Amino acid sequence: MTAQLAALRTFAGRRPWLTTAAMLALPASWFVVFYLAALVSLFISAFWQVDSLTGEIVHIWTLDNFRLLFSEPTYRHVALRTVLLAASVTITDALLAWPFALFLVRHAGARTRAALMAAVTVPLWCSYLARVYAWRLILSHDGALNWALNLLHLPDQKIAYTNWAIWLVFSYLWLPFMILPVAAALERISPTLLEASADLGASEFTTLRRVLLPLAIPGLVAGSIFTFSLTLGDFITPMLVGGAGSDFIGNVVYASVGVANNVPFAAAFAVLPLLVMAAYLLIARRLGAFKAL
Repeated sequence: MTAQLAALRTFAGRRPWLTTAAMLALPASWFVVFYLAALVSLFISAFWQVDSLTGEIVHIWTLDNFRLLFSEPTYRHVALRTVLLAASVTITDALLAWPFALFLVRHAGARTRAALMAAVTVPLWCSYLARVYAWRLILSHDGALNWALNLLHLPDQKIAYTNWAIWLVFSYLWLPFMILPVAAALERISPTLLEASADLGASEFTTLRRVLLPLAIPGLVAGSIFTFSLTLGDFITPMLVGGAGSDFIGNVVYASVGVANNVPFAAAFAVLPLLVMAAYLLIARRLGAFKAL
């Protein structure tokens, strides 16, 4: 047995790729079985249909689910609303994260940086639902926002249970996921580049525009992957803080599975955000976003 083990070690030592393959076999198998297989099953079931009389899934190949998805105006509006709100949340978080991360990395002292990092990360330790319900209380008719506006003799706000409320809550929820990659990208920029820019006579604004921002683009795109994908697939926040006409793709999928019992249509609608994210990831890869993750 000892000789066999020694021979096996010698065989593996001469072939490093074999050791690497053995180490990756288990996680790769897990990925293939529980992720890729699930996606393939989702895609295949999107071409099935439900018997109108029995409610059973019929394994007959058809494009009816996709035709309904693109022919029905309601579903087109839901898809468009989801993508546009995901894009608006991403842009909002990018505009908020850039000055915050710039100050955090380039100007804040050690203690201030630690306090700001804690302010960014501590909310992530709190329950997602607790944060959403907190915003629901803030934006309600008799909530903290209207109370503060009344103290300033300003009229009440009426954004509760609207798309504006969804945008606001999502922007708050995913902001840390934008700040951290941008800060990481800024931290990797060598100070010598900034010194060289100053030596060449560039102003601080020119250095910011022509040196810092281009080099931080991968971090911004990496953060946008998180904010865009998390918003695109969420259905709890629209359910809790949105009103009539605020459904996202996830809400329609949830209703199709749990209420209408139409799994094939739910699968067809769920394929749409996967295709959107696949296209988005290809663009992000070309912009070097994965280097900032």
